Amino acid sequence: MAKEQGIQTIYPHATFESPLFPVLFSFFPRNLQQHFSCCDIVIHHQMLSLCKIADSLFISNSRSACCESLLSQERITFCINVSRQQPFPSFQQSHLLRIPVFDDPSENLYKYFEHCSDAIEDTIQRGGKCLVYCKNGRSRSATICTAYLMKHQKLRLKEAFEIVKIARPMAEPNVGFWSQLQKYEDHLQRQQQRRLSSKTISHNK
Repeated sequence: MAKEQGIQTIYPHATFESPLFPVLFSFFPRNLQQHFSCCDIVIHHQMLSLCKIADSLFISNSRSACCESLLSQERITFCINVSRQQPFPSFQQSHLLRIPVFDDPSENLYKYFEHCSDAIEDTIQRGGKCLVYCKNGRSRSATICTAYLMKHQKLRLKEAFEIVKIARPMAEPNVGFWSQLQKYEDHLQRQQQRRLSSKTISHNK
């Protein structure tokens, strides 16, 4: 029970009934005292940093995203701002895209998964680097990065989220966004099955 209570202390939106709770449970260390002692250090470290998910994909909060020295240091060429109100960086070397959603479980972020995933992949294929951010670098941006890994790295939801979580431990899609990621996983699996069926039919002709 101590472990469950520790999770809710750090992730207050993760209720016991949340589909995200088992995933957070698997990440949460057994030594709670050690975790709490380093938790502030982790959060403080990430306040002004771009967390690397892959060689050309980063995630951060809006404060870090507007730090020109960080963008220049990591050679960021494309920024996805997953918010309605957070500012864009003034860094002139990067292209910008806004996804206008609030961090609300009722928001439809699902409809942007394909566009954002393809935009990230296109940036990487052109030799660029992409930063995805929202106010806290916690829910909206983590959801978009997870969706990208699912589509273009062909990972299952849990595997994709593990990669995001390792890069940014505070990552926690809200319950609504997590459900949308589950829906997207089902969509990608059906899409893959249709492709395989089509290849089988063509091969048998």
